[in-house]
Amino acid sequence: MIIQLQLIKQIKEYFSLNIYETKVWLALLGKGVASAGEIAEISEVPRSRTYDVLESLEKRGFAIIKLGKPVKYIAVKPNIIIEKLKSNALKNADEKLKTLSKLKDTPEFLELQQLYTVGIKPVRHEDVSGAIKGKNTIYNHLKEVLENAKKQVMICTSAEELKNKSRFFLQIFDKLKKADVKIKIALSGQEKEIKRINSKYKIKAKQINIDAKFYIADNEQVLFMISNSNTPEEELAVWLNTPFFTSALAFMFEEAIK
Repeated sequence: MIIQLQLIKQIKEYFSLNIYETKVWLALLGKGVASAGEIAEISEVPRSRTYDVLESLEKRGFAIIKLGKPVKYIAVKPNIIIEKLKSNALKNADEKLKTLSKLKDTPEFLELQQLYTVGIKPVRHEDVSGAIKGKNTIYNHLKEVLENAKKQVMICTSAEELKNKSRFFLQIFDKLKKADVKIKIALSGQEKEIKRINSKYKIKAKQINIDAKFYIADNEQVLFMISNSNTPEEELAVWLNTPFFTSALAFMFEEAIK
């Protein structure tokens, strides 16, 4: 049985196996039930290594040891393995989330915060700025900027963007309202759509004819999108922590929504 190199490469990546594990598992799948010797011959993996590899695959659920002698292995159906891997991934992700959630209460996190504060203090405002790439990273940073506002936030975006990220913005608006932070919003898009958004979000967004997306917090920080890529990983934004520029942009925003 000849196994294509491209298939070996793809299966190795999909299932997080090493090269020997991949070759042995594919050989076992093709055979159904086989001994270590038969698998070594088919897979071209050294016989001395095949025993260890089969044992490893059995522990990970890719193979089952057949009862009786001589010792043989049975291939596990690929769909069963996929479901098991999905379950493991969800379990691992849940455990990771719990660990990260508790991280803020640890002494190590306080040390990280102190290191950051010490490092940031002597830096000029205009130096604490940068480009942010990737939609998820952008929105994570935007969440931090808006939720830390003390007095006022200004949001200029599209009705479509607000709809597409409704869960994100609903959480933001709820926290800002509870913190008594003033919210000013300007949206591009159809008037009837903006009215629906105002009703749903309980906000007073005004319609503008400007195709721009930027977010201002306390006239000190601004994050604005400078690209609108169809690929989330390619989206780009710029974050500036400079009251001089941000105040000027906030003034123009106020003029635009009058």
